[in-house]
Amino acid sequence: MQKLKLLLGSLVALAVISCEGPAGPPGPPGFDGLDGLNGIDGADGINILGQVLEIQGTFDANNNYSIFYEFPSTVEVFESDAVFVYLLWEQVDDPNGGDPIDVWRLLPQTRILDQGLLQYNFDHTFLDVSIFLESDFDLATLLPADTDDQVFRIVIVPTEFSEDPNFDPTNLNAVMDEINMGEDDIQRIGF
Repeated sequence: MQKLKLLLGSLVALAVISCEGPAGPPGPPGFDGLDGLNGIDGADGINILGQVLEIQGTFDANNNYSIFYEFPSTVEVFESDAVFVYLLWEQVDDPNGGDPIDVWRLLPQTRILDQGLLQYNFDHTFLDVSIFLESDFDLATLLPADTDDQVFRIVIVPTEFSEDPNFDPTNLNAVMDEINMGEDDIQRIGF
């Protein structure tokens, strides 16, 4: 019987010790730790994956007055990307005596000729770009200066970038500055 009382007493003591006390307000908060040292803030930037390609081609009856360019596998274009095409319109003399300065114009671009209206235009998919001539006259009457060895720059930027209200696609140099590309970064195809 003595062993039974000892066993029963041990169980009661164990039950009392393991019980939680009454629920009440939490205890006082502990001390806050010390803040770590701040690092040097970097410059804020934007994630732009822009690309610029330069192609050259001739418009004639054999290609139906269009230049078709398929993006190479090294150029990744998404369906949601914005594609802009610029025509090398002319070159002007550098007032400082340097190399001629290129003048680029965003397509579509319309010229008024003696024969009528001529428009350089384009369309694209995420696989290719087609640059073509449209007119209200026979394209066979065009002079070689309007058709031969025309130079184009194709700029590919994410749509989010092109939807920025401060984005001005009409100025190729400003666009290239925005996507941090210089003349040496342009992929020249077929030159």
